Amino acid sequence: MKIDDLETIGFSDNSRLNFNHDLSKLNWFNIGGKTKIFLFANSLKDLSLFLKKYDKRGKIFILGAGSNTLFDDDIYEGVVIKLGKNFNKISRLNENLIISGSSCLDKKVCDFAMENGIEGFEFLSCIPGSIGGGIRMNAGCYGREFKDIIVSVQAIDFSGKVLTIPSSEIKFNYRSTNLPNDLIYLSGTLEGNLSTKEKINKYVEKLKLKKAISQPLRVKTSGSTFKNPTDQTNKKVWELIKESIDLKEANKMFGDAVLSEKHCNFLINKENASSKDMKNLINFIRENVYKKTGVNLELEIVLTS
Repeated sequence: MKIDDLETIGFSDNSRLNFNHDLSKLNWFNIGGKTKIFLFANSLKDLSLFLKKYDKRGKIFILGAGSNTLFDDDIYEGVVIKLGKNFNKISRLNENLIISGSSCLDKKVCDFAMENGIEGFEFLSCIPGSIGGGIRMNAGCYGREFKDIIVSVQAIDFSGKVLTIPSSEIKFNYRSTNLPNDLIYLSGTLEGNLSTKEKINKYVEKLKLKKAISQPLRVKTSGSTFKNPTDQTNKKVWELIKESIDLKEANKMFGDAVLSEKHCNFLINKENASSKDMKNLINFIRENVYKKTGVNLELEIVLTS
C-alpha cells in the first residue's frame, strides 16, 4: 500500500497522521500491534480531506473508546481513525433533544442529560464506550438500547460524502443495525423526556450499583464478549458458559487471557496476554458451549486483523 503521498497532507485543525503507530494502549485490553497509518482527526474538514486523499486504498477501522475492541498482534495493513476535539461536543437543541459528537463518552452524555433534567439516558452511565460505537452496535443494558434514544445520525462515508440518516430508515437489531460498514459516525441527535436532576441521579446510582455488584471493574477487559442468544435458548450467555466449561481449568490454559470469576462473559488480560491468547480462549469457549448446549455464540466485541 503506497502511503508516501499521505505525509504531505496539510491539515488545518491540528489533525495528525502517525505511521507504524502502537495500538496496545488505545484499547481496554491493552493488546495489539501497530497500524500502518493512524489518523487523529480533529475536524470534519480534516477527516474529509484525508478520506478523499486516501481513496479507499486499504482497510479503514474507526476506533472509539476502545472498550470493545481486540486488535491483532500483527501490523494492521490500513488506517485506524480516531476522532478528536470537534467530535466531542454536546449541546441541547430544545427541551428534550441533545446532539452529541460521536467521540463523546456515553457517561458524559448521561451526565449532560442529567444536568439538563432530561431522562432516558441513564443506561449510558453503565456503557464504557462512545456515542459513535453505541450507534454502530445499538449498544444497551438494563432494558434500554440506543434505538430508544436515536432521532437521527450524521455520518460521512469512506468517499468523503456527508449524510444525515433519520432513525426511521435504520433497522435496529440486538447489538447491530443495518447501517453500512463504510460509514464514520459524526454525531447523533438523541431524544429523552423532561424530568428532574434528582430523579435521574437516583436511577443512575441504582444502575451503577447493579453493575458494580455483577461485573468486574478496573481490569483490562472489553466488557461483554459474546451476545446473549436471541433465538436458541432462554438462558443468558454467562449461564451457558458456566455450565459448559470449568472456569478454573480454562484460566490455566491461555496464558494471561482469563475469564472473570465475577462474570464469565467478561474476558480479562491479567497482565501480558497476546491477541492470540485471547482469541484461543474465545474459540475454546465457543467450541465448548456448542458441544454442551448446541448454541453458537456470536461475538459482541470487535476483532481486527
